[in-house]
Amino acid sequence: MPAEHMGTRGWMLLLCLAGAAGLQADLGAVQPATLAPADTQVGAQALLDRALANELKAAEDTGHPMRYVLRRANPRLTTTKEIVETQDGEVARLVALDDKPLSAADEQREQARLSALESDPGRQRHRKQSEDADAARALKVLRALPGAFLYAYQGPLDTAADAVERFTFKPNPAFVPPDLETEVLTAMSGELRIDPASERVTHLEAHLDRDVDFGWGILGRLNKGGWIVIEQADVGGGAWRTVRFQMQMSGRVVIRTRVFDTAEEESHYAPVPAGLRYARAIEMLLGDAGGAGSQH
Repeated sequence: MPAEHMGTRGWMLLLCLAGAAGLQADLGAVQPATLAPADTQVGAQALLDRALANELKAAEDTGHPMRYVLRRANPRLTTTKEIVETQDGEVARLVALDDKPLSAADEQREQARLSALESDPGRQRHRKQSEDADAARALKVLRALPGAFLYAYQGPLDTAADAVERFTFKPNPAFVPPDLETEVLTAMSGELRIDPASERVTHLEAHLDRDVDFGWGILGRLNKGGWIVIEQADVGGGAWRTVRFQMQMSGRVVIRTRVFDTAEEESHYAPVPAGLRYARAIEMLLGDAGGAGSQH
């Protein structure tokens, strides 16, 4: 799982994809007659079990690193970065601001930043520790979800790409969140789509149906009405990655009001060698003029 944006966005992605675990809680109501033709032989339960297993496996897989382009837009700024995943964490190079190439001065500053990072292993170790902590929280949430949601099968849906199986989900009233990180699950509902051929989640959208307080409202609150949309796709060679993410949420952290209004597009995925070190990734980003960013 990419870690350069493994903060709010990354752990929410895992949280939501992992929500497929809750499908097992409501599939008893699914009748064979309602199953999509593509899955009549095995049934929805088997399809969802396999999709869940695939998402869990993918979330924990660090053996297939990638180089890719991340374009992130919010009301204030749009940034485009080339990112290389390494065993030491992700390394990113800023290549555009507001969809325009960097100025000479900005390019010089970015090269100086990467050169400083290359000569300071401690800095990268600190970044990796932060990434690992975020990933651990994400997996903690993922493993806590089997009883969090109730799902209802809605039948096949023809999309622009292909036919998928569609499910809606809502909170399981019997679920008691064990910690603050899973509290938000009690207020989420939405839709999940699975590609029956690859048995992977292709689309997820979730909405907050009520305000969510953390620490009795003392630590913070997420406001009702927030939403996220996540799309995944095969980016080559059977490797699935996020290709689109959008989030609009507002809330309060202690005494500070925060608004999250972000749209991300990930593209130009290409595999890099397993075991790649961060210093080599920096060399690639600084010296490879034919890298991912040049494909725009």
